Amino acid sequence: MTEDTRGGPYVPPEHEAVRQRLLAEHADTSERMAALSRDFEAIVEANALVAVDDEHDPEGSSTAFERAHVAALLAQAREHLAELDLAVERLASGDYGRCEVCGEQTPAARLEVRPAATTCVGCAGGRAERRR
Repeated sequence: MTEDTRGGPYVPPEHEAVRQRLLAEHADTSERMAALSRDFEAIVEANALVAVDDEHDPEGSSTAFERAHVAALLAQAREHLAELDLAVERLASGDYGRCEVCGEQTPAARLEVRPAATTCVGCAGGRAERRR
């Protein structure tokens, strides 16, 4: 994708190139989820081998934190996968790059950084709400 240095509206250079970028990010996120799932299982297995009392064991609280942290990262990755799936659908329907709040085109720079973005920078920051 080419970036509009003026921050202008995003115009896909080619539909398939954008689709491939979204699918590549989807694959990367899926791989990250698999690694996080392995980490989570390893934490659970390690705790199953030891009678851990999170409340009284000095290591228990850090183990609980680790488990919660990995679970939160997994939830974020699942959410991102869903956002990417919706972006692919928007691309197929011709709505990709259009802000769902104001209807304007989302700047190319924003879509370069956040390819699954559904709003322009102004609406994402709440500026549209303040103008009303």
